[in-house]
Amino acid sequence: MDRDIVIGLDSSTQSAKAVAWSRSGEALAEGRAMIGMDMPRPGWVEQDAEDWWSSACAALEALASQIDPARAAGLAISNQRETVVFLDGEGKPLRPAVVWLDTRAIDELPLLGEALGRERLHAATGKPVDITPVVYRLSWFRRHDPDTLSEAAQILDVHGFLSGRLAGRNSASWTSADPFGVFDIAAQDWSEEILGHLGLSAGQFAELARPGTAIGNVTDEAAAATGLLPGTPLYAAGGDGQCAGLGANAARKGVVYLNLGTAAITGAWSAEPRIGLDWRTMTSPTGEGYFLEGCQRAGTLLVDWFVDNFAGGRGDQGVFERLEAEAERLPVGSEGVTVCPYLSGCMDPHWDPSARASVEGLAPDRGRGHLYRAILEAIALESARTIDAMRARELAPERIVAVGGGAGSALWSRMFADATGLPLVASRSREASALGAGMSAAVGAGWYPDFDSAAEAMSSEGPAILPDPSARSDWNALSRRQAAAYRPSQ
Repeated sequence: MDRDIVIGLDSSTQSAKAVAWSRSGEALAEGRAMIGMDMPRPGWVEQDAEDWWSSACAALEALASQIDPARAAGLAISNQRETVVFLDGEGKPLRPAVVWLDTRAIDELPLLGEALGRERLHAATGKPVDITPVVYRLSWFRRHDPDTLSEAAQILDVHGFLSGRLAGRNSASWTSADPFGVFDIAAQDWSEEILGHLGLSAGQFAELARPGTAIGNVTDEAAAATGLLPGTPLYAAGGDGQCAGLGANAARKGVVYLNLGTAAITGAWSAEPRIGLDWRTMTSPTGEGYFLEGCQRAGTLLVDWFVDNFAGGRGDQGVFERLEAEAERLPVGSEGVTVCPYLSGCMDPHWDPSARASVEGLAPDRGRGHLYRAILEAIALESARTIDAMRARELAPERIVAVGGGAGSALWSRMFADATGLPLVASRSREASALGAGMSAAVGAGWYPDFDSAAEAMSSEGPAILPDPSARSDWNALSRRQAAAYRPSQ
């Protein structure tokens, strides 16, 4: 039988999706399952790592019931980033996994920054001192729960954990290891200096693999649990943000990818590891070059929070249509209503995890449409300023490719085009991370000679939304006003 499909398994923060892709990037079948989350204390966000495996099994089983598993040329994993699990010598979790949204380590930021040097840490890992990378949680465990680190035979990301369950080998791709903040992005290896400071060794972490390379085959046990065939090849893919950029065919010059998901990510490919406070520098999902990634922790998270608390909730199927219509009638600037969008802290450009959202300019005749529009404007402008910073560093963005649920908003898409002055197209695939994983499997299986060829063949886009030049001055003025809404927490 012709092995004419590849499988992208996207294990994200809240769900696992398994998608079968054709050589042209058509989604032929899909399975999905939810992943739970616990908040045992304020600021703590945890998951049972066994739920990663059970949800992956459920999603793959659902997929396998729709296709002949013998058709699969291979599969690859896209994973939620900056989430960590500690395993004992038998591969069992020692405690709940700590999710990227967790903020228990906030007091570790100045301590680790001072001990290792903020600039040195930034240059080595590509990450400014920030609450998101796992390294600060490792520092927290060293001070508050050292037994967990001492007993941990393996300290893994989701990619490493699932590859171990699927193929018996805990493997992290460069792009899934990179967000941990203990990875040297130039050497493409675990940083002995950082690990040594924490009293850890590289042997406690996953084996590293270049994206698109073979990392094992589905075991008999995993096949029985997932519906896949024993021996199905597993290839390295990696972090869901980078995979989404690959799925949007943005791992190349001139393209900005905009991922409008729970977090809003604005990324561009660079041949060099450019270091700056306007982004974090990530390894590319192709294994060549880097992604400069602006990240807002609250993208659609902020939109959904507003809708659930002030507009009747997402259970109302018509709520977004009504809000969009109300916002559409308002001019740029929402008649003076301005939002600072840092609902769960700020990454670039301020790197202030204690920052919070705020609203200014309310008046008796300002309603929910003003607030909704001001939220969309704020997130668009944060991204626009990231793109301006890329221009200042001699990158030359020419167009935006949007992915994620928020890309379905025509109003929001026009805002991004007008605020940046760049044409915007939406990826036709709403599962860009799973598609990026599928492309990684396609390269590994030999369908295409390289990632550029795979992305060109398997990605597709909708029509372009062109920016309105006459609106640019209004957006520039609004950007200055909206940027000034931030108030430092210290």
